[in-house]
Parts: sequence; structure tokens; C-alpha cells
Amino acid sequence: MLFFNKLKDGLKKSRDTFFAKIGHILKTKRFDHETRDEIEELLISADVGVEATEYILNRLEEVNSEDAFETLKQILVEILSGNNELNIPNEKPFVVSMVGVNGSGKTTTCGKLAHIFRSENKQVVIGACDTFRAAAIDQLKIWAERTNSTFIAHMEGADPAAVAYDAVNHAISKGKDVVILDTAGRLHNKKYLMDELQKINRVIQKIIPAAPHEVLLVIDAVTGQNGLQQAKVFKEVVNVTGIVLTKLDGTAKGGIAIAIAKELGIPIKLIGIGESVEDLKPFVASDFVNALMIGDEREDARSVG
Repeated sequence: MLFFNKLKDGLKKSRDTFFAKIGHILKTKRFDHETRDEIEELLISADVGVEATEYILNRLEEVNSEDAFETLKQILVEILSGNNELNIPNEKPFVVSMVGVNGSGKTTTCGKLAHIFRSENKQVVIGACDTFRAAAIDQLKIWAERTNSTFIAHMEGADPAAVAYDAVNHAISKGKDVVILDTAGRLHNKKYLMDELQKINRVIQKIIPAAPHEVLLVIDAVTGQNGLQQAKVFKEVVNVTGIVLTKLDGTAKGGIAIAIAKELGIPIKLIGIGESVEDLKPFVASDFVNALMIGDEREDARSVG
């Protein structure tokens, strides 16, 4: 309940500015050409994106339900539902490659993910594969110490694939449960990024053919449609299996989650709603939609008044 309340607080701006207004329209007016246009404008403004907006409006039109508000909730849950759980293999270690642009919260998310697994009494290895930024290595080391995880790093400028290899090899030799690899995120040279990430995959697949079991793309929700563009680039570069949506802390437009899930077909697996180590949680589509659509009734009345 505490996390759900935090999520509601994090989505308050989106709810008050866009989704409460959409709810008010659907509860008080017929769904016709005029209301369709109103809702379309609000969805686009909420970063839901053109493709997802058209899909939602067409579905509402097809269903033509008397309870259009509940229908919209069901449509959003359907869009956001998928393989939202982490793909943890039966045999350890579970290898996770974290990708994303610098500044998205990727390194911090590695630490918070390590905390989740450590709280389940799992042994975690963190590999500092972003060897081009000394600050990233230092920051990751602090997170490893904080979560009591094993930290594997080489010198600044070292081969990232070599770090990945050592991290996975260490986990196998010591019987550890999880390997989290923090990779670099330079988008200005897509080919270099592609080569680097693919090399990391090739090297660890020599030890574990099915690894990495998850390639999680960390996106800062505040970046909105830029986050969608980042996701498109990384999807071209590497087989992204899931999204971690960070910084849903009141300034972000929650609609970007819907745009990513619909346009790219990549499931959202984790969400971050604050700075605390406890603020990264598994993504639950129904909770997200309820937090986005249903606030305090007095709040909703003010926001549409």
C-alpha cells in the first residue's frame, strides 16, 4: 500500500493534468466526434504517443460501452500487460545486462536491483562494464558496498567485455545467484555502442549460452518522447527484453509507459518512483493504471473544475 501511494503521488501531475480530465469526459459525456477530439489531445499531451492514442480511441469507439471510463482502464491494462516478470532461469546465475543512455539513472538502478535480490537473500555480483567513465565505476562500487554485493571492475578504459566475462565467471565459480552488468550508454556513435554491447553478449555466451537472460533498458520517464526514441535506438542495437522506467516522482508524464509498451512491444518490468533504495519495484499494470486514473475524488474534481 505504501508503494502504491507513492506511485499515486508520482503520477499526480499526469493524473491531474490529463487523465482525470479524460475520466471526467468519459463519465459525463457521450463518446462522439467532439469528445474523441478532446481525449485525443489530452492523450497526446500526456506522452501516450500517436500510435497508442489512435489504438485507444479506436477501441473505445468499437466497444461503445456505457461505462467508457472502465473500458479505458481495461484497454490501458491490456496494453501494459505482457511478460512483466523477470525471466529468471532455473539454473543460476541469472545474468542481467543494464543498458541506457548516460543520465537515465542506469547505475543507480543497478544498485537498487541488487538491493531487491539481496533482500531475497540472493548472492549478487555487480560488473562495472561502463569502463569509459571513472565516475560510473566509483558510483557502482558504492552501491556494491551498500548492498553487500561482490564488485568486479577493471581499470578505466579497459575492455567492457572482459569485465563482463570476469563477473559471470566469478558468479559461476562461487555459486552466486545474480550478475548485474552496468554497460555504457553513448548514443552519439550507434555503431560503436552496437559493437560493444554485442561483444559483451558474445563473450558471456561462451560461458552461459542463454545469457544475458534479461537486457533491461533504463529510461528516465521525465524525458518523455525522447525516452521513446532512445528505446527505438537500443531496440535496433540489442535485443532489449524489458524496460525499467525511472523517476516517476511527480515531474514525469506517465503516458510514456503506454507509448513504449504499444509502439515497441517491450514489456515494462520495473519502475522507480524516488531516490530511496526501496523505490524500485516490479511493474504491475493494474496498479499503474489505477494510480494513473484514480485519485482522490476531491482532487479529481479540482483538477477538472
